[in-house]
Amino acid sequence: PPLPDSQDGKVVASEKVVKICDEMMELNIVEITQLTKLFQERVGITDDMLSFGGGGGGGGGGGGGAEEEAPKEEKTVFDVKLTGFDAKSKIKVIKEVRTITGLGLKEAKEMVEGAPKTIKTDLKKEDAEELVEKLKAVGGEAELE
Repeated sequence: PPLPDSQDGKVVASEKVVKICDEMMELNIVEITQLTKLFQERVGITDDMLSFGGGGGGGGGGGGGAEEEAPKEEKTVFDVKLTGFDAKSKIKVIKEVRTITGLGLKEAKEMVEGAPKTIKTDLKKEDAEELVEKLKAVGGEAELE
């Protein structure tokens, strides 16, 4: 079941969960990594379950930089991220974001004002580049991820 949210968009959580979250916020990056691995082990989550996307596996022993760069060259799915906009073109950018995302006016306005924001995900490179150009044409600043 989905998590209950309050009207102001904040997650509603029990005192116990809030206390655990507060304690976790005090951990350093090494401790967070250890906690994550321990949690995965106890719950039975494998690395294979964590590899998202369309294949190739992700893994194993990190090391050579050349190995890590190869998947980036083979990337076939891209996201379009709105990184900013010209203040004079704000309305045009909002309209374009509405067209691209199918969001309502309020949601599109919040997305534009909250830049940098990813506005569209899992696109082919050609489609993503086309959307970036459309955003730039109306005064937006966008990039592929």
